Amino acid sequence: MAESVAQRVRHSVTVKAPAEAVFALIADVERWPYVFPPTVHAERLELTGSDERIRLWALANGEVKTWTSRRNLDRDRLSVRFRQEITQPPVAAMGGEWVLEPRSEQETLVVLHHDYRAVGDDPEGLRWIRQAVDRNSRAELDRLRGAAELDGGLEELTLSFEDSVRIRGAIGDVYAFLADAARWPERLPHVARLELREDVAGIQEMEMDTRTADGATHTTRSVRVCFPEHRIVYKQTVVPAAMAGHTGEWLLREQPDGTVLATSRHVVLIDRAGVAKVLGDQATVDEAKAIIRTALGKNSRTTLEHARTYAEERAHG
Repeated sequence: MAESVAQRVRHSVTVKAPAEAVFALIADVERWPYVFPPTVHAERLELTGSDERIRLWALANGEVKTWTSRRNLDRDRLSVRFRQEITQPPVAAMGGEWVLEPRSEQETLVVLHHDYRAVGDDPEGLRWIRQAVDRNSRAELDRLRGAAELDGGLEELTLSFEDSVRIRGAIGDVYAFLADAARWPERLPHVARLELREDVAGIQEMEMDTRTADGATHTTRSVRVCFPEHRIVYKQTVVPAAMAGHTGEWLLREQPDGTVLATSRHVVLIDRAGVAKVLGDQATVDEAKAIIRTALGKNSRTTLEHARTYAEERAHG
């Protein structure tokens, strides 16, 4: 039976930024989770010259899908070609290309091409893919434009930090405490409510009400990807005010002395307009970073301390 003809679609946006700066955002896939709304987590598996192999976890029509792709980064042509090598139904094949066309020193046309086929050429599968590609492409191009046009650049608005504790217990017990987030309301003082779904093993969707220092609560939604028993990565899909994006990670590493080093990592993209709305027109990005660092760091350290108590009590009976 002859292979079906691939469906092809094109999306584009004009960005008021130099083509090289836009290319850098597209090329740096590890930034995608806090820049692009659909991307939950991204890992670079291999890099050889201009060729790389990546794995992505992303939202598609409200579902978390994962796939592995190969990309070619052509800086001379200002293009990034991609092709999925391991797909997930209903996708049978997916590829495409980012093409950047400089219109001036400070303006770039970004064109995103896709070609795809559905498993068994199923019409419903084709409809699902077409909707996901259209929705995600529009979201990615819109956020790409926003990130490239940021006043002061992406670096000024990015906050990265981590906190660690050393635990004299089993790594499996520490991981179990962090993975079983459904029990956090009874275990953690800052968690007022938490609803968790895990329809696919290792992929968790959660909605959480967090208590603030003044006794109020704010609601966040997150998607978590679990790697037993060493790592949980997550992305907040609904973030508090003053944030444009927030990703995090719980990382567990066994030490030579038998302890476990448990680390919480955060990357936050500050929303400059949100800062003014929450903290006032005179508030600076640095002030917002300090407040966010304190609040997130406190909650993360509290979680790690309770995980330590849980694991050490189990280790010592």
